[in-house]
Amino acid sequence: MKIFETHAHLDFKDFDKDRDDLLKKCFKEGIEYIINVGTDKKTSEDSIALAAKYKQVYASVGFHPHDAESYDRDLVKKLAAEKKVVAIGEIGLDYFKNYCPRDLQKQAFEDQLQLANELDLPVIIHDRDAHEDCYDLLVKYNPKKVVFHCFTGDALFAQKCIEQGWFLSFTGVVTYKNSGLDDVVRQVPRDRFFIETDSPFLSPVPKRGKRNSPLNLRHIVEKIADLKRMTPKKVAEASYENALEFFFPNGN
Repeated sequence: MKIFETHAHLDFKDFDKDRDDLLKKCFKEGIEYIINVGTDKKTSEDSIALAAKYKQVYASVGFHPHDAESYDRDLVKKLAAEKKVVAIGEIGLDYFKNYCPRDLQKQAFEDQLQLANELDLPVIIHDRDAHEDCYDLLVKYNPKKVVFHCFTGDALFAQKCIEQGWFLSFTGVVTYKNSGLDDVVRQVPRDRFFIETDSPFLSPVPKRGKRNSPLNLRHIVEKIADLKRMTPKKVAEASYENALEFFFPNGN
C-alpha cells in the first residue's frame, strides 16, 4: 500500500534522537513521499535541508500565523526557489491561541497568498477558529491550489471549500471520539482529500499521547476507510493520487 504523507514536521527536535532510522523505516513500510512543512525561518530552512538529504522528502516554506510578526517576504521568496520546495505553507490564521495580533496574522497571510500566486505554487493552510476569514481571503486572492491542513471545520464549511475546488487534509483527529468530523469525511469526494500526521503532533488512536510519526498514517487510513465504506487500500490510493497531482503536477 503506497502512502503519501502530506504534512509532517520531522525537522523538530522531537526526532533528533532517531530521525534517520525513523525515515528509513517509513520508506521501507510504503511511505513513498513526505512533505516536510515550514512554519518560520528556521523550520523552512531545516525542511529544505531535510529534503536535500532524502530523495523522498520534499519541503514547503512559509510563516505560520503564530510567527507572523517575524514574517520576511524576501526570505520566503528566496527559499521557495529551492529545487525541492513544492508549496507555500503552512500559512493562515489562528484565532484560538492568538499568539500574534490578528491584524499582523492577516497581513502575513495575504502577502504569502500573493507570493504563492507570483510563484505559481499551491498553499498549505493553517485555519484554527478562523474559518470565515480564511475563506474570504482565499476567495479574494484565489491561489492556484489550496489544501486545508488538519481540517477541523463542520460539514457546511467543508462543502463551501469543496465547491471552491480546495482540498481537505485529515489527521489523527479523525480517530478521536468527539472529533465532529465523521460527516465531513463521509461527504468529501474521493478526489478532494489528503491524509497527514502533522507529526510530532496529533497522534491517532491507539497511539494518542505519544509522539506521532508518519508510521501512524495507517490508523488514519483505516478510520477514513470505515467512514467512507472503502477499503484502506483505496483510501490510501486516492490520497496518494490527489497529493501527487497537487504537489507534483509536472512530475517530481
